[in-house]
Amino acid sequence: MHETLPGTLIRTTRERHGLTQAQLALRAGTSQNAVSRVERDEVSSSVDTIQRLLGAMGERLELNVRRIEADVDEDHLADSMAQTMSERLERSLAWNRFAGELSGIALRDER
Repeated sequence: MHETLPGTLIRTTRERHGLTQAQLALRAGTSQNAVSRVERDEVSSSVDTIQRLLGAMGERLELNVRRIEADVDEDHLADSMAQTMSERLERSLAWNRFAGELSGIALRDER
């Protein structure tokens, strides 16, 4: 997986288009200083800001999401999803009480 910081994405795209920071700022309706701060990742840029800057250069931001492969018991998950929220909460509280009891037993055994 390739990770690119937002500032690097904006800077490399701007340079590829042959624009200065001031030219990009004018197109995007912001200041050169704001573009500079984004490019140096001095600010945590929102997706809207990144889209606006890229859009000013005729580019579009595309995000992609993929399912994380994990060890999930599909039957257990389906069972949980079939329960009401209060049933799931009660089961969680029961497991929490059980874990507390086990903890107490382990502490007694250590003494």
